[in-house]
Amino acid sequence: MNSQQPFFPPQFPPFWAVEWGQHRRFGLYAWLRVNDVRQCFRWIEPGTFLMGSPETEAERLEDETQHSVTLSKGFWLADTACTQALWLAVMGENPSYFNEDVNNPVEQVSWEDVAGFIQALQQKIPGLNARLPTEAEWEYACRAGTSTAFCFGDNISPEQVNYNGNYPYVNGAKGLYREKTVPVKSLPPNSWGLHEMHGNVLEWCADWYAADYDTTAEAATDPAGPVTGPDRVLRGGCWYGDGRWCRSAYRYGYGPDGRFNSIGFRLALG
Repeated sequence: MNSQQPFFPPQFPPFWAVEWGQHRRFGLYAWLRVNDVRQCFRWIEPGTFLMGSPETEAERLEDETQHSVTLSKGFWLADTACTQALWLAVMGENPSYFNEDVNNPVEQVSWEDVAGFIQALQQKIPGLNARLPTEAEWEYACRAGTSTAFCFGDNISPEQVNYNGNYPYVNGAKGLYREKTVPVKSLPPNSWGLHEMHGNVLEWCADWYAADYDTTAEAATDPAGPVTGPDRVLRGGCWYGDGRWCRSAYRYGYGPDGRFNSIGFRLALG
């Protein structure tokens, strides 16, 4: 990632892992199991990156001020959005609208619902330290070392991302509009092994939303956003959104009690 020598987790394999190893392309991985449902996590090494978008990026928004951010600690990040199967294993019910396949991402979950899920998960597996990623962690993992508008380059297609293909990014060709979510791992991963970081469902982050990043040197190391606010951060674009919504730098604020069939989340550990 950004280091000459790999930064291994403090404990490997982690206590919660039922399977683990090192992928030749994507690095360390570990599988969590809840009942009969499994979720793969990728180890994301610490590093420094440019968060936000350059002023030359097409269709950028004013809340994407580009600045250098350092993440001083590594973390485990789920390689997919949380599935309906995993939500069911923890919560015993499925709130999702597109519920024909439990491998679809869970949606129609508010930030507050997700907080309840995390609490219930940690009761099942004490010491797990499950959480949502910070906004900075999310973008760092989404970019996977890239500086382009998307982790796949300066444009996307519906073969890479589930979005509204009637509204492509800048000069992209129109394409498929699926009009719903797709099962996780349906589309290619980024170079760190993370699937559907762009499109499918918007993903909650831990942070309160602020229209302006705090770009001071102190705040740019392990930033966690403002201490309070009316809205929480959503990232990644979704199945019904335009191509520009799926950019790595795109960010959106929504009330923590808000639910929609385009909103899900991705777990972080540690």
